Amino acid sequence: MNQKKYTKNVAKRTVTARRKKNNLRRKIVLAILVFALLGTGLYLKQTISYYYALYFDKTHHKKLKNSEFETKRIQKIISNNLDKTYGFDISHYQNTHDINWDSLSIGNKIIPLQFVVMRATMGNKNADKNFEEFWQMAQKHNLIRGAYHFYRADEDPIIQANNFLNNVRLETGDLPPVLDIEKIPNKKSKEKLVADLKIWCKIVEDAYGKKPIIYTYYHYYKDYLKGEFDDYPLWLANYNDVTTPSPDDSWDFWQFTEKGIVHGVNAKIDLNIYNGGIWSLKNMTLD
Repeated sequence: MNQKKYTKNVAKRTVTARRKKNNLRRKIVLAILVFALLGTGLYLKQTISYYYALYFDKTHHKKLKNSEFETKRIQKIISNNLDKTYGFDISHYQNTHDINWDSLSIGNKIIPLQFVVMRATMGNKNADKNFEEFWQMAQKHNLIRGAYHFYRADEDPIIQANNFLNNVRLETGDLPPVLDIEKIPNKKSKEKLVADLKIWCKIVEDAYGKKPIIYTYYHYYKDYLKGEFDDYPLWLANYNDVTTPSPDDSWDFWQFTEKGIVHGVNAKIDLNIYNGGIWSLKNMTLD
């Protein structure tokens, strides 16, 4: 048998072929390692996030405490309204990382918070920076949610209504729009204020087919709004030592404290009572 003659060209071609083969193997091994690392990273994403938060992004829980008077007042209100539905309201004044949406309750973890109302817009053109995240988290955790507009009394009601409508997309199961009015105008009469508020309400009601909920303080309602919005759902804020937010008016929601201590929230927040059971509250929501 004739032996193959190895010339310089043959040797060169042999070395080049081996080198290409080895480079291909290295690329295949490298690709397998990259895919394995990516797959492991995705699989361990939650674990990695947990340990990162544990060691590098720690949440410092505060020891929240109220005065003895406020503690007793809140306890008395809750004990007198155990048949009602509880919720809370938030805005950009609360940090997003301060809320653990999985475990929101009061009364030593016995009473769940079942609805949340969050600020969406303010005045002619401002929007709350935390609204979108809060809005999505509320839906994800099956809370009945609502959005409110903080009304600036000296600004234009039409522009303010459009600001709300441009930033909020209410869906079936959400609460009707909420109008928050608590400031006295500097440039308008009481009559002009009431007329402007009715314009805002009419625009928003036409858009959603439901009368907006009116939020205000008890004394503001008594002095400025009483008799003008009697057929609208009423949400009153009253932080006094009282058994109801209003002695002589029907009400739907009562914001009874701005110093609520909630299991699952690392800050004091506004707490609210809906004047009815959970099915009654669901009947109030949009179809």
